[in-house]
Parts: sequence; C-alpha cells; structure tokens
Amino acid sequence: MVAKRIYNAKELAEALDSLYGVVLEQLPAEGPVVVIGIRTRGETLAGRLVERLRLAGRTVQHGVLDITFYRDDLSRRSEAPIVKATEIDFAIDDAYVLLVDDVLQTGRSVRAALDALHDFGRPRVIRLAVLIDRGGRELPISADFVGRRIDVPHDQRIQLRLKEKDGEEGVFIIPGD
Repeated sequence: MVAKRIYNAKELAEALDSLYGVVLEQLPAEGPVVVIGIRTRGETLAGRLVERLRLAGRTVQHGVLDITFYRDDLSRRSEAPIVKATEIDFAIDDAYVLLVDDVLQTGRSVRAALDALHDFGRPRVIRLAVLIDRGGRELPISADFVGRRIDVPHDQRIQLRLKEKDGEEGVFIIPGD
C-alpha cells in the first residue's frame, strides 16, 4: 500500500484551527501556562499553538520533550535510537502544562512523556492535546483536546506531514510496521 492522503493542506489547517480554538477557550485565565511538544511533530504543533496563543494575548512558556529514553520499547528496537535534546529551561512546578502530540494511538508515547515530565517537577495539572486520535489504545490514556478522530485498521498507521519537517502539509494512511 502506498501512502494515501486523507487530509490535504486545507483540511489539515481546518483541523488545527479546531484544535487551537478549543484549547484557547479552555486555558485557565490565571497562573502559569506551559506548552510542551513531544518530539518531533508534536514539537512543531506546539510551536504553532504557542504562536496563536501569544497572538491572542496569552503569556505562555514553550518547551520540547524528547521521550526516547522513557519509551517501553527501547530495548526492542534494532537500530540505535536518535536522541535529541529536551528543551525545558523553566520550572513546571504548579503550572498548567499542555502536552502536545501529533497522533494518539496506543498511549505509550504519552505515558513516556508523562514519566519524562515528572523529572522536571510537579505540575498542577497536565492536559493532552493531539491533532489526531486514531483509537487503538493499549493504555488507559485519553486526550483532553482532539483536532480529529479517525478510525484506521490496526495494520495501518496515520502519518502527519508538516511543512517544517517534511516539506508538505497533509495527513496520510500508510502501511503499519
């Protein structure tokens, strides 16, 4: 199976607008707000969200989280992991943390992110925003904010392509690993 586009750039922008609108409405008016993207595409989505929040007059801090060493499948991978820097140079204690990822499936990446975040402090609350929830949970994790829900067979994957990382915008279904 070749990659099949299910959202073009315009449809992706609409999904992002929907997600950002709901997040903006629900952010607390008081206290520190921190937006942290999970590498790599969650990082890009978080950056876009931070831009929108700042344009709306909100003060937020922005960080990036690499979860490589917190993954529960690290020992099963045949290739050496590519580790990038985590960029959280501020306190998250007692903050409202919005964790951002591209696609939520099994919940394992989010679990790893939660473990990693707690090494940086004790947030007041952690909320999860994902562009796509495709189902298929293996852990009891759900997103607080979702751009789109898409049902996909377990033998296929959702791939988000973003201009900053991939040179194009869109959402694709691709064969599973």
